[in-house]
Amino acid sequence: MARYQYEPFDYVTPPELTGQAGTRAPVIIVGAGPIGLGAAVDLATHGIASVVVDDNNVVSVGSRAICWAKRSLEIFDRLGIGDRMLEKGVTWKLGRVFRGDQEVYNFDLLPDDGHKFPAFINLQQYYVEQYLVERCTDFPDLIDLRFKNRVQSVGQDETGVWADIETPDGSYRLDGDFLLACDGANSRLRRQFGLDFGGRYFEERFLIADVEMQADFPSERWFWFTPTFHPGQSALLHKQPDNIYRIDLQLGPDADPEEEKKPENVIPRIEKVVGGRPFKLDWVSVYSFNCRRIDRFVHDRVIFIGDSAHVVSPFGARGGNGGMHDVDNLCWKLAHIINGTSDASLLDSYDAERVHGADENIRNSSWTSRFMSPEPGIEMSFRNAVLSLAVDTPFARRMVNAGRLSVPCQLDSSDLNSHDSDEFDVAMQTGMVCLDAPVRHADGRDDWLMRQIGGGFCLLATGGATIDPATLPDGITVLEIGSGRDGSLEDTEGLVAARYGRGVHLIRPDQHLAARWVAPTPGDITSALARCARIAA
Repeated sequence: MARYQYEPFDYVTPPELTGQAGTRAPVIIVGAGPIGLGAAVDLATHGIASVVVDDNNVVSVGSRAICWAKRSLEIFDRLGIGDRMLEKGVTWKLGRVFRGDQEVYNFDLLPDDGHKFPAFINLQQYYVEQYLVERCTDFPDLIDLRFKNRVQSVGQDETGVWADIETPDGSYRLDGDFLLACDGANSRLRRQFGLDFGGRYFEERFLIADVEMQADFPSERWFWFTPTFHPGQSALLHKQPDNIYRIDLQLGPDADPEEEKKPENVIPRIEKVVGGRPFKLDWVSVYSFNCRRIDRFVHDRVIFIGDSAHVVSPFGARGGNGGMHDVDNLCWKLAHIINGTSDASLLDSYDAERVHGADENIRNSSWTSRFMSPEPGIEMSFRNAVLSLAVDTPFARRMVNAGRLSVPCQLDSSDLNSHDSDEFDVAMQTGMVCLDAPVRHADGRDDWLMRQIGGGFCLLATGGATIDPATLPDGITVLEIGSGRDGSLEDTEGLVAARYGRGVHLIRPDQHLAARWVAPTPGDITSALARCARIAA
């Protein structure tokens, strides 16, 4: 029996089937996984209503996505579940790479202090979905969750979109302004639109097993090339909450998925990994993977997001994290368009920026896959030489690829960016996600910079710089660090100054830096805001 106890969500007959007036939703969201639910909550924080429909009525079966990166945790924090995830999850930042039984090297994913969230936590997808469903109930007037509602087809014209939906009580049509296709890698909506994935399909097969056991393994990521317990292949081990351990074992392209999933075949493999420790199987699957995407993510009023738009290998934790980056990028833009404050062309930037992000993830995942499963000959010789050199040679360690782990992409070429002064001598650059740091309120309360930046447009003045709010457009938050004026925050460890320098920074609602100046004029700020928000005429 699985460790997690699945509780079905209630099915409620839609109002369209009870004689009530039909609902027109600003946004229809198809799919109640982490991406669809995250989008619903994000939109709700901007005051935008949505109807979420899903053909199932339980959270995902099996742990599935488990590695949530620092940036995703910051997004989840903005959505209201970051602390809950951090409390339940297994925190880690150290990875170890082995060849056979010998450690080749280890790496620290977040060597710098001064961030609220760690490099990664491991937390099963079913917990994330549960927390998001519960968070949705905090917005009863803005989020309508409809389980056991299966979308059969969608359509659109210049006035809106519609979805034909089947339920246990019959079929109905749901109307809306926009539709988000969050229905996963096997997206029915993507097939309806005839959108093919482009990219590479990898024939290699992997066994994925979650096992429950008592063990003293540290909270680290362990990856083996050609381990003695699984000769000639690769293996991965992660610790999860509830004494669950994730084990991935490479099987080769000719493995029979149905045979390999049978307990009599799985158990002996796991016994070799964990030794004589007793364990119970919690979940087993066999998978292969793609590194592919559709050409465009925006198709008029139908928008593809997450795995419906792009898929990658699971090594590097780029799937679920990349999907949350989609949510982060899209929802503020959609909210501004629906509210009439931004031109509809702002959606073009979602397509451009997240295609860029998907391509970066696909590129890294493809490199990982080739390093893990090299072709015989030159590729295999190169891989083996790199692993041999990496034991004693630091430069070779940078070439070992056991999964380039998820980081947010830099949007330095975005059309939404404006001025970036060359007078700054810090790591922060326009297009980057903001860096966190500890701050303190005037009343002595300790806090974090990212929480204060929030989820709207923000002008951040650092290093003692000041801003006159009276000169600014409406709807923009002003945040001063170290100015000494009323409302200013203290830079308690000097990390804000070290990471941002002294100046003024325009920050987008998804916490990417859109412009920065040493001493901007009000006109500079107004112009940059208009460019970033595509202010509607």
